[in-house]
Amino acid sequence: MKAPLAGEIQDARSRPLHDLRISVTDRCNFRCVYCMPKEIFGRDFQFRERSELLSFEEIERLARISVSLGVTKLRLTGGEPLLRRGIVDLVAMLSNLRTPEGKRIDLAMTTNGSALPVLAPALKEAGLNRVTISLDSLDDEKFKAINDVNFPVSKVLEAIQVAREVGLGPVKINTVIKRGVNDSEILSLAEHFRGTGNILRFIEFMDVGTTNGWKLDEVLPSAEVVSMINERWALEPVTKTEPGETANRWRYKDGAGEIGVISSVTNAFCGNCSRARVSAEGQLYTCLFAGSGYDLRQLMRDGISDEDLAKALTGHWRKRDDNYSELRAALTPGNRKRIEMSYIGG
Repeated sequence: MKAPLAGEIQDARSRPLHDLRISVTDRCNFRCVYCMPKEIFGRDFQFRERSELLSFEEIERLARISVSLGVTKLRLTGGEPLLRRGIVDLVAMLSNLRTPEGKRIDLAMTTNGSALPVLAPALKEAGLNRVTISLDSLDDEKFKAINDVNFPVSKVLEAIQVAREVGLGPVKINTVIKRGVNDSEILSLAEHFRGTGNILRFIEFMDVGTTNGWKLDEVLPSAEVVSMINERWALEPVTKTEPGETANRWRYKDGAGEIGVISSVTNAFCGNCSRARVSAEGQLYTCLFAGSGYDLRQLMRDGISDEDLAKALTGHWRKRDDNYSELRAALTPGNRKRIEMSYIGG
């Protein structure tokens, strides 16, 4: 077993805490059918009041203490993080954080890209390192049907280009593949992003939350995606650079870049998971498929010291024993409450 680094904490399965994903809002301007279906998140849906959300100062405090405990990557998520007013200011605050060794943190964001053409330059200037942009189809009508708010695919492609131009790269493009919905576009997506310097990642349709109508037979295994692309353009595996990477990487043998596949359903990676998630109102979740969180907001608003907050985070992580994806097949469908993806980010 690898010995922990100075200041690093490990959970019950000897997994370190290296990656903290912070949701800054539970709101989104899309109603993607696999994440925030309109029949659930309609006009009458009650989102969190602003006073319920963590303030930027509270987010910075949590991030700062987490970095002191071994976190090296911070990712801002949502909902749609660019909907949070003042998001550029938050990025500037977080970009000043340093590890105990004095190194800069890796500060990233996952976004649907809708506001990125306008905000990308300011985000880069504030210290954001890179972005991951969601894009599930290149076909305009299909894309509009998936986001369910009539948002054109051309605007997301513009966002990808602007992000690359201002230096928020390599830009990663996340595509959730759902059998019978967009699996016919795998090759066209691969062809579109080959040679662009952007990294396309295919994600298996996952049973996150309980509102997306997940069915196992709608999951297209990542192995089939890789096989399909390899038949058209020869691929070779890329060795992972960090133990906690979620994606298996493949590069084109002709030098046209690489793709990634994220296989939470068919090839669980719980054993190396080093990620924690904080919801917009300050609940700490130690698994994407968690059923409940740990209230950090209340601790902070009750006046807890930095030292005691660090102890609370350390104690909660050390008890962590999550391995849902490894157990999924043995669990009875519907017997476990799961937090929605829109609530804690991806």
